[in-house]
Amino acid sequence: MRKPRPHRGATINPVSDRFNLAAREADGDWLDMRDMIDGPPPPVRTTVQQLSAKTIISHNKSPDIPFDRSINPYVGCEHGCIYCFARPTHAFHDLSPGIDFETKLFAKPDAPRLLREELAKPSYRCAPIALGTNTDPYQPIEAHWQIMRGIIEVLSAYSHPLVITTKSDRVVRDIDLLAPMAERNLVSVAISVTSLDPRIAMTIEPRAPHPERRLAAVTKLTAAGIPTYVNMAPVIPAITDHEVETIVARAAAAGALDVSFIPVRLPWEVAPLFRAWLDEHFPDRAAKVMATIASLRGGRDNDPAFFSRMRGQGPWADLLRTRFDIARRRHGIVRRAERLGLRIDLFRPPPGAQGDLFG
Repeated sequence: MRKPRPHRGATINPVSDRFNLAAREADGDWLDMRDMIDGPPPPVRTTVQQLSAKTIISHNKSPDIPFDRSINPYVGCEHGCIYCFARPTHAFHDLSPGIDFETKLFAKPDAPRLLREELAKPSYRCAPIALGTNTDPYQPIEAHWQIMRGIIEVLSAYSHPLVITTKSDRVVRDIDLLAPMAERNLVSVAISVTSLDPRIAMTIEPRAPHPERRLAAVTKLTAAGIPTYVNMAPVIPAITDHEVETIVARAAAAGALDVSFIPVRLPWEVAPLFRAWLDEHFPDRAAKVMATIASLRGGRDNDPAFFSRMRGQGPWADLLRTRFDIARRRHGIVRRAERLGLRIDLFRPPPGAQGDLFG
């Protein structure tokens, strides 16, 4: 096995044969042997290519997801979270779900324009748009591309509701846009806090902001009147589950309206990446971690079934839910069956092409 790349999540960069991703011949690349000769591999540079899309709103019909549409301004994510369920999507681009997913990124700079065009269609019906459900819209490259800010500007201009999920404190940059939307009940934000231990956080999420910065973002957002939640997603058995009560307490102190969780999911190529990561960073407990995950997932690495994929099954999952419920009550968090409903009646579509001519 190759030595892990500095400051990257995946320890390997395997190819995938699910989408006919071409594998290299074993002796066809001298780089395969370089690590054995020269020692640790050098850092990998992040590259970004522009991706031309015809549409920007993705739709889903999943019964266990509380939204039916989303926008992903970026493909791949530099945060490098080893557990990321979006990693397999990189195989669609003939790239590895491993290190390629963290280093070979795609940006959609036309997203704000495409969004405006889709909102202007006579057939469009308003419902909250989710951002950050696949890859993080506030990952480091957003500082340069600012696609997320452009998207929010469009949604704000036409009073369209949105839900943001991120593990970056960069979201506070857009408080000037989000606070006025919150006054009209058009936005909510969820901040992901997986671990408060910086040593664990930098291992599982190597390029995501420090956990304390994320909690500080919760405080700033709530102070600005923006409904903000905390997600402990995922919870990793024997690595982060001991932090449940502490994270709930810190989230409540920061002003979070609720704290939710999802047990770790390992779909498709994520499972072997996660196993390799465990062997590198937590060899002392790798077997225990995978055994507990199997107990959560019906004896497998992953359970793709609706509903159970999000909450797990069996005694460990039941105990986890009980611990969260007790911690919520202890800290004055009343769990909501649904998060605050966002308004859709304020939406006013952009003028169409003909309207622009006479505007």
